[in-house]
Amino acid sequence: MSYLSLEDQLEAEALHNNDQLLNFKVRSKHIDWRLYVNPLRPRYAKPIYLKKQFNLLSNYYEQMDEKNRRELLLCHDMMGNYLEDRHFNSSKKFDDYRFYHWSAVDYFCYFSHNYITIPPCGWINAAHKHGVRVLGTFITEGHNGEQLLHEVLASSEMVNNIVNALVKLCKHYGFEGWLVNVECKVNPNDMENLFYFLDRLHFAVEDQISHGITLWYDSIIETGQLLWQNELNAKNVRFLKSSHGMLINYSWTDKSLEVTRSLCEQEQAACQTVFFGIDIFGRSQIAKFHSKQTLARIAKQCFSAGIFAPAWTYETLQQYGYNIKHITGRNDVNEAFLQRNEKFWWSLWEHLPTYPYHYLPFYTDFCLGSGKQVYSCGKTEISNESSFFNLSRQSLQPSVPLHEVATRYYEDAFNGGSCLRIEQHDRTFRLFATDFKLQHNGLVCAYAYKLQERDGEFDCILHFCTDNNTHDCYLFLGDYYDMFSLYKGRCYVSPFKTKYNEELLNDSVACPDIPMSLTSDDVTSANHNGWRVRYYVVGFDGPVNIKDIGLLYRKSMNAKDTAYLGAVYLNEFDVDAYNFPMVSNFAYIPVYGKDLLN
Repeated sequence: MSYLSLEDQLEAEALHNNDQLLNFKVRSKHIDWRLYVNPLRPRYAKPIYLKKQFNLLSNYYEQMDEKNRRELLLCHDMMGNYLEDRHFNSSKKFDDYRFYHWSAVDYFCYFSHNYITIPPCGWINAAHKHGVRVLGTFITEGHNGEQLLHEVLASSEMVNNIVNALVKLCKHYGFEGWLVNVECKVNPNDMENLFYFLDRLHFAVEDQISHGITLWYDSIIETGQLLWQNELNAKNVRFLKSSHGMLINYSWTDKSLEVTRSLCEQEQAACQTVFFGIDIFGRSQIAKFHSKQTLARIAKQCFSAGIFAPAWTYETLQQYGYNIKHITGRNDVNEAFLQRNEKFWWSLWEHLPTYPYHYLPFYTDFCLGSGKQVYSCGKTEISNESSFFNLSRQSLQPSVPLHEVATRYYEDAFNGGSCLRIEQHDRTFRLFATDFKLQHNGLVCAYAYKLQERDGEFDCILHFCTDNNTHDCYLFLGDYYDMFSLYKGRCYVSPFKTKYNEELLNDSVACPDIPMSLTSDDVTSANHNGWRVRYYVVGFDGPVNIKDIGLLYRKSMNAKDTAYLGAVYLNEFDVDAYNFPMVSNFAYIPVYGKDLLN
């Protein structure tokens, strides 16, 4: 057997038969994947519906509960998959397809037409960083699929062995479960063992995998016929009972929604466990840039949605003359994809849930997991690597699409491969929905930005409320010439004085896990390629909740460029442990002691 390098062993692969599955014939069998895969980040904050106002920085939203809960499954099927994304470290094709609107997604399925599809490490890391569970695919199609499934269902012992092998793959690679897709006819004599297989997999994944899940795809009926129902009915409801949820084929109608709702009520099954499919290429439904219409019909009935082939925004660039197969990537492809992708998800967002960020410290440099250069502290890193595509490098992403308010800019960055270029001016907009509950009544915020004085002024805005959510206030973190102002519902704060930064930044309790690029005592445009970092230190007289992070760029009449945002850091600290003088620009806000928030 020839020697495989570590990088080759970490490359993602599919399994094609039961011998490979049962005997664990994977290149990475001797690798401890815990060293390479980020654990799933729990989501304790309840998702909210921001509706049409998702870009607005406001307190208008609908809280999700069990009555209106809807989930989203993203089923990634792009040209067979296992393309540039299969590499562990990096491809140089910086313009390849990226997904980054994770705050609306509950489950990500990596799909191919191979028997056992194992998700690549980059996709697992990007999803896990945002709290999204990842599924592999178990699929049997055509004559070969019939043979493979017949082997699986030959006996209960064989079923047990296959289930154990599938669970072993989840544990080894660090993903959460499986989409089971049987798209071949099944011998009626094998149906009892098929239900046994699904039951065993359901309970084994749930029992042995943290946050484990098994989903079933609507394909065969209980007699074993390959007969897509496009709804939940008496012929396929048994499969729902044996799994955590069912993905309904995309050829459904409004009548299908009614039939499914009626059966869910009859079976006392939660509607959010049924995912109605939308093929973004438009098979059997209104889709593409009009997918919103189809999603709205699903949402109206409070069902979950399963989105097939979201990479439509990338793949179809070929129809317009773009070369998406260039080996190192092209600027025109990258810019066209990002524009189309942002517009597509922007059109859907009013019907999708949004998971607020919940954990502090919070940091992002907006890297999408690709770049033309690798930047560190505003400068390009000196290395053999230039362009890169590596989804494991993806940072925490904005909570909402930024269509027409900001663009992803690849010609410059503070850290990683890109930054935000601000397009909207003189109006606030939301970047992140959050649910940060400050326990110590103090807040440290830092952000890296690039802006010429002639082009205007820039604020990062924190929307916060009292602990009982009865009053709201907006904290404007800009340059107010060492002034601190309080108005009804608004506070204007100036940057913390640089000479006091050392005391704050050297405290690992106040600023844990802060990137080194944000800790320089003299972050000026001269030594950081035009990038600057502002710090703000704020205290409160009681507990507050940070509900949003937003931006405001006030454009100058004579502006020649715009503002750029490169990184954001947020953390709480104990006000009582510090005694900053007023000249430091430490801001103390008497939320409870004054009628400030009314």
